[in-house]
Amino acid sequence: MSRGTADTPTADTQASELAKLYKHLRVVDVCDAMDGVGYFDIGLMDRDVRPLWLGMKFWGEAATIRCVPANRPMWKLNSTEDIVAAHSVWFNEVGPPASPSGLAPGHVLVTDGGGAREVGFWGSANAFSAQANGAVGIVTDGYCRDTAEIALQQTPVCAAARGRPIIPGRIEVVEVQTTIACGGVQVRPGDIVGADDDGVIVVPVEIAEEVAVHARAVLIADMHARRKIYDKLGRKPDATTDVEAVEAYYAGLS
Repeated sequence: MSRGTADTPTADTQASELAKLYKHLRVVDVCDAMDGVGYFDIGLMDRDVRPLWLGMKFWGEAATIRCVPANRPMWKLNSTEDIVAAHSVWFNEVGPPASPSGLAPGHVLVTDGGGAREVGFWGSANAFSAQANGAVGIVTDGYCRDTAEIALQQTPVCAAARGRPIIPGRIEVVEVQTTIACGGVQVRPGDIVGADDDGVIVVPVEIAEEVAVHARAVLIADMHARRKIYDKLGRKPDATTDVEAVEAYYAGLS
């Protein structure tokens, strides 16, 4: 992915106007709202595509990457220097990997792994660079490596599996910013993509505003109900029951 700056953008300041409607929403709220407008089970990514660390949450507009398995092997490297620089050696031969360009901060990079065998297409360096360049989330139905560092960095990656090998001879990017399949669902540039501990969901852009309105109502009703239980148990409220803050946030968007 392209090189980044040292500063990581914040979701509050960088989200698109549409994505701002999804702040505070849970994946389950959006799932309920999509059911309510007749989009049953549409947009629900495969359960294997999950956050790599607990507490991850993001919403943003999709930017897409389509990969396919490489159709040639990596050749034997003859020096330690070449082995360290294996990616550069490979890309100098087959061409640099494409990546979406001109993206506004607040996007989610969604990657179709193309069924490639185990390969760490995403790792701690290129994912961190993407985050520094404005990505609020990365989703792949393939593999991610360096996962301990991903968690330590709090880089928001959702992946179907943890991988070990590197890119050369295993996977290639063939298209960006096109309609793809990821985790069993269709994803187009501009669709709203969100993730939390329950998984990943994609909201088609045509219904995204309507779904956000219904999902907000679902969330607020749930927060009020849970707040009553907290009060009954004498339990101190926490962020998940701070319904006043959520209502104030959405009132500010009106």
